[in-house]
Amino acid sequence: MYFDHDQNFFESDSDIEDDDFNDLMVMIAFPRRQRNFRQRADHFTHWRDDEFFDRYRLSKTSVRFIINLIGDRICSRTDWNHAVSSEHKVLLTLRYYATGSMLVVCGDFIGVHKSTASRIVKLVSHEIALLRPLFVHFPNNEMEIKQVKQDFYNIAKFPLVIGALDCTHVKIRSPGGDNAEMYRNRKSFFSINVQTICDANLKIQDIVARWPGSSHDSTIFNNSAIRGKFERGEMQNCLLVADSGYAQRDFVMTLVGNPGSLIDPASGITAAAVDKYNESLIRTRNTVERSYGVWKRRFPILATGINVKRTSSQSIIVATAVLHNIACEFKEGIPRVTTAVESSIRITDFNNPGDAISRNAVQNSTRRKLLRYFANV
Repeated sequence: MYFDHDQNFFESDSDIEDDDFNDLMVMIAFPRRQRNFRQRADHFTHWRDDEFFDRYRLSKTSVRFIINLIGDRICSRTDWNHAVSSEHKVLLTLRYYATGSMLVVCGDFIGVHKSTASRIVKLVSHEIALLRPLFVHFPNNEMEIKQVKQDFYNIAKFPLVIGALDCTHVKIRSPGGDNAEMYRNRKSFFSINVQTICDANLKIQDIVARWPGSSHDSTIFNNSAIRGKFERGEMQNCLLVADSGYAQRDFVMTLVGNPGSLIDPASGITAAAVDKYNESLIRTRNTVERSYGVWKRRFPILATGINVKRTSSQSIIVATAVLHNIACEFKEGIPRVTTAVESSIRITDFNNPGDAISRNAVQNSTRRKLLRYFANV
């Protein structure tokens, strides 16, 4: 017998022995699962080039390039262990982008638990998104600006175009909370309305991925930094082409919805000139629609739905835009997708409703100059 100073009562040695015996019986009846250290496959050597591309949507060269850019940062974190190499972290994240599957499925592909897969996707997506200034930007000098304008001109002879502007919806799960319904779009699913400006080669030059699905395209543009750059005169002699969901401005060219108000034979603006202008603008602006198709086919998660938190969804959207531009730099092909994914992509395609913006026939000096130009083409 002895006295327990903490609990102030006497306890016998036999009671302690009984407790130890019970603990031993529990350990025998329910033994701890033996730790199993499995060798992870080297996916770069395991798969042929075409098989690797189908599974990760990028070539081995592009993936190695990405690993070289962020490998040190994703392995220098001290908040969790380094049992997973930088290669496997990047491949797991790409697999998630390529399939849109549950995280437990993507974790099984590499051999990690769902919670580890979730942390990996969040970390890698954040680090890739931080590469945005390097890969998602407008031309940096006069020579690059001239080349972008020439590439657009080669499509349908529309001059001075620096980018094609539009928005697309990326499907997400309900963000929850009091403002969840703000993310429900007019097709009744939750989404983020993402604004992009692309060049003639389908590369994304600017992206805004923070507005809920109920937001109108023109609202996003009116509050964007790129509009400020044009209005401050930082983009001299440059134009954007857009659809009828945007207001006509000196630097944003839209379709002429009411040709009669602009026809002026005395100044050289004829009906034929308006038709040529509209046709050229449609063909030139089509590049941004094509970029969305390629972007979502390369990373189907953008169409099938991102099933993580809203803040992580925004990182994933920007990260896939960076990866899309890297793929364009390496002249990657367009991956194949299933019929179900094609259907999901079509569902996330939106056409702006024919509102008052599309019917206006705003006259400004830039548009009239372009109409006179098309009268002589």
